[in-house]
Amino acid sequence: MTVVGLLGLQGAFLDHIPHLKRCAVSYRIVRDSMALNAIDRLIIPGGESTVMAKFLEEFDMLAPLCRRIREGLPVWGVCAGSILLAEQVDGNAGSLSALPISVTRNAYGRQIASSVHFIDIPVMKQERYPAVFIRAPRIDRVGEGVTVHASRGNDPVFIQKEKIMATTFHPELNQDDCFHDYFLKV
Repeated sequence: MTVVGLLGLQGAFLDHIPHLKRCAVSYRIVRDSMALNAIDRLIIPGGESTVMAKFLEEFDMLAPLCRRIREGLPVWGVCAGSILLAEQVDGNAGSLSALPISVTRNAYGRQIASSVHFIDIPVMKQERYPAVFIRAPRIDRVGEGVTVHASRGNDPVFIQKEKIMATTFHPELNQDDCFHDYFLKV
């Protein structure tokens, strides 16, 4: 049976649980490197990427997580999670550097500028999906092997490279389980 890990160091990891329950999959909150070895997939939630990166280091999880990702662990980074997965963040090296992308934090404005934008997601046969952007990063560069599944204007907002996917918005805030279902098949 598949066990989905929810990185539970900080952020909105609990908002994914109703989706995983509706998808009839087991989940585990991941707060240490031992738990990393007991999961088949990992969701890195939205939240504060700098705080999550700090906790990954403090709890000695950074190297084990990088190793698991290199070994093929399917990972989905949501908003702050996409920042952690990025190769380059605000012109500096990223924490996990698992995706060949460059991002700019809070590119669409502060919390007060949070908004919903309707996007089309052909890979999921979704039209006008209500994507919730909260202090979202912007993907400025997409490297080799990265597929752009959805965009907001000219900006990629849902990307994937092999078993690693990232959304700069928050699908867990919608009732639709299409993203969680998709991630379970990655």
